[in-house]
Amino acid sequence: MSDQGRRSSSPLRTPQPGASHAWRHGIRRVSSAPAVLLGAWLVTMIASLPFMLLMRGLLLEHLGASLAADTAASGINYDWMQEFAAQASGVGRTFRPAVIGFAAVLDNLSAFIDNSRPASLVAIALMYSGLWLFLAGGVINRFARDRATHSHGFFMASGVFFLRFLRLGLLMAAVYGALFRGLHLLMFDKLYPRLTHEVTVERTAFLIRVGLYLVFGFVLMLCNLVFDFAKIRAVVEDRRSMIGATAAAIRFLWRHGPAAIGLFMANGALFLVVLGAYAVVAPGVGGTGWVMWIGLLIGQLYILARLWVKLAFWASETSLFQGRLAHAGYVAAPAAEWPDSPLAEALARSALSHGLEQVGQD
Repeated sequence: MSDQGRRSSSPLRTPQPGASHAWRHGIRRVSSAPAVLLGAWLVTMIASLPFMLLMRGLLLEHLGASLAADTAASGINYDWMQEFAAQASGVGRTFRPAVIGFAAVLDNLSAFIDNSRPASLVAIALMYSGLWLFLAGGVINRFARDRATHSHGFFMASGVFFLRFLRLGLLMAAVYGALFRGLHLLMFDKLYPRLTHEVTVERTAFLIRVGLYLVFGFVLMLCNLVFDFAKIRAVVEDRRSMIGATAAAIRFLWRHGPAAIGLFMANGALFLVVLGAYAVVAPGVGGTGWVMWIGLLIGQLYILARLWVKLAFWASETSLFQGRLAHAGYVAAPAAEWPDSPLAEALARSALSHGLEQVGQD
């Protein structure tokens, strides 16, 4: 049998990998691509700049040259922070004691579940999501090929899939909008008051609310899985229809749901480990000098770890899909490598035609 025949038949003899196998391979793929992690961190910093500049302007306007400014510069003034949040509007209301250390994580989680962020902050989050839509094609392509694609290959894949993922983003916005504007309101504004109408024990009401959070979180998890695998199928199989990619993702989850959910739980556990570690070492009430810089370093390490987990989700899900329906490293679209990229071919054809014109003139 030829080498080509052996390669084509080998996936049939290989048993389908489970969630643990895909999880390990996903972690390995992320660890072998440190440039992707660094790029994700830079994108996060760039996306946070508008929020930082806006908040800086609000703080300078409120503090001015007052005594509160000296107090704020030397430590944490809880009374002033409460006063500022009460008087501020929009994004300024988020600057309160809850933004310090690990409390910020809990505050963000609570605001996400309760859908209570101001519109200005939602706009910044949408911009950040748009940046990730651009990078998603290059990131998934890198993990799917499981080898370096270099900057030209990465950004070429990002550009190819960006318009496709924008169309997918419209579908995602419609689904998540229905969840938060429809299901969320139904569960927490209508169903929860009915369930707790005659409840007199606060613990019982709390457990009911936690149960509703778990149900809502499970629905969000299923939607995240569908759209993650839609992106993966679009990249690996070079799909152009995002509705078709979403339908294909649903079919994949229908047939391989236990493995996909188990993989999601494994990555979720990894995220909880990161949160637990940050809860232990997160800086508390700040100070000045080297204490402030250590707190900043710990915060940036947490962001890096959180991004690493996000990439692990995509890499391990890509590994699971390839292991079940393709094989490791399989991507339908040809690799864009210089000098074999479409741009290089266009330049070569242009140079050739120009040379032929010169020969004809001579």
